Amino acid sequence: MSYERIGFIGAGQMARALAAGMIEAKLVAADRMIAFDPVPGAWQDFSSVAPAAKRAASNREVALQADVIFLAVKPQSFAAVAQEMQGAVGPDKLIVSILAGTPLATLTKGLGTERIARVMPNTPCLVRQGASAFACASGCTAADSEHVAKLLGAVGQAFAVAEPLLDAVTGLSGSGPAYVYLMIEALSDGGVRSGLPRNIATALAAQTVLGAAQMVLQSGEHPGVLKDRVTSPGGTTIAGLHVLEQHGVRGALMTAVEAATKRSQELGRA
Repeated sequence: MSYERIGFIGAGQMARALAAGMIEAKLVAADRMIAFDPVPGAWQDFSSVAPAAKRAASNREVALQADVIFLAVKPQSFAAVAQEMQGAVGPDKLIVSILAGTPLATLTKGLGTERIARVMPNTPCLVRQGASAFACASGCTAADSEHVAKLLGAVGQAFAVAEPLLDAVTGLSGSGPAYVYLMIEALSDGGVRSGLPRNIATALAAQTVLGAAQMVLQSGEHPGVLKDRVTSPGGTTIAGLHVLEQHGVRGALMTAVEAATKRSQELGRA
C-alpha cells in the first residue's frame, strides 16, 4: 500500500468511484486521501466511501497537501480552480485530469506544470468495470505513466495513448456504454416480443452482454472466432446474424464510433 497522499479537487461520482476502487484494491488507505468540493452533499457522499479521508477547506489546500491530485471538476470551472492553485503545484506533484475535452496544452498552461496526465474515463468506472485511456504531458516520466495506469486500474482497465487518440477513445469507450445500453434494450424488446416477461428478458440480455464481454477479455481470442463457435451450420444463430448483416448493424456501430470521434474533435476545437 502506498503512503503517498491522494487529493481530489471535486468529489463527485467519478472521484468517489476512484477513491473507493483504490481503497478496495489496497493501493491507498482512506486516511491518505484529501478532498474538497463546495457542494456539501458531494462531500458527504465521498466520505461514505472514504470515511477516514480529510475534508480540505479549499482546492488550494488539496493542491498543497497531496502528492497526486485528481482534477474532477466541470471543464467550465477549470480557470477558477487553476487560479486558486497558482503557486501550489510544483514538479513534485502529479496531476491527473478527468476534465472532459480539456487538452493538455490548456491544463499545462493553466496550472504551470508539465507533469500532467489527461484521462478519458467512462461511466462503468462507477462499478469497477471502467475502460479508460490517458495521455501524459512531457513532464511525466515512465514511472508516472505506470502509476497513473495502476491507480486507474483500480476501477477497470486503463491504457496509455497519444493525446490525439483520446478523441477516438471518447467515440469508442466514452460513448460506447450508451451504444451497449441501446443493444441491451433492443435485445430485451426482442425477448418480450417473443413472449418473455420484461424483467427476465432484460436480465438475460444484460447478462449475455456481460458474459460475452468476459469471454473476449479472458480468452484473448478474436471476437470473430468466438462468434463462429456459437454459429452452427443452418442453426438459429446464423439466421439471426444474417438479419443483423442485412440491416447493417456492424456498419452502423462503426459509423457511430466515427461520428462520436469527429464530434469530440469538434468540441476540442471550440
